[in-house]
Amino acid sequence: MSRLWYTLTLGAYFGLLGVLTLWFAWLEPAARIPVALVLLVLVAPLLAPLRGLLHGRPYTFAWTSFLALFYFTVGVFNAAGPMAYPWLAWLEMACSVLLFLGAILFVRERRLASPPA
Repeated sequence: MSRLWYTLTLGAYFGLLGVLTLWFAWLEPAARIPVALVLLVLVAPLLAPLRGLLHGRPYTFAWTSFLALFYFTVGVFNAAGPMAYPWLAWLEMACSVLLFLGAILFVRERRLASPPA
């Protein structure tokens, strides 16, 4: 079962990374702010847990779930405002919820599978 949560987490992680990059670099770039700055602020924090997620480290999965909450909040904020593509905000929220659930459930399964100390 741990493999399922691992796959779900990685799928949601790369989905969120792709949605944000596609959204802010190509579909709806910011008019007043440089695209590089927007990508640096919104996409760069997602690159920090990449190595730990690929190696399946439970500690990285645990703190990545907190990172997912930030992206959910950003998605809610963007969905409430005027946008050319409102479905992108909903897709961001869906990916962040799946990332959160997958990461938390992966850590839970790993904790239950490990022998008590």
